[in-house]
Amino acid sequence: MNKFKDYNSKPQLNSFTGDKINVDRILNTEIEVLQFKVEESKKKLGTKFLTLQIEKSGIKHVVFTGSTVLINMIQQVPEDKFPFKTTIVKESGHLEFT
Repeated sequence: MNKFKDYNSKPQLNSFTGDKINVDRILNTEIEVLQFKVEESKKKLGTKFLTLQIEKSGIKHVVFTGSTVLINMIQQVPEDKFPFKTTIVKESGHLEFT
């Protein structure tokens, strides 16, 4: 009989920490973006969603959004430019970094 420990499987831990907050709570407020990841959505097939690890007022938070504009913008930021400060604003019905 095989034993699970023989598989050398390690847990994949989420490195994002802090309370989950809605993107609306950080609109028009300066935040620091520490890291991000883009994944396939499990709720809307064929779409992606963005997970942001941010810091606001010295407290870490996690933000989820399906905004394609934010996804496209953040993927253009070189890895060596993280972390960075920004403000997320709503322009003409879409979210964007400023």
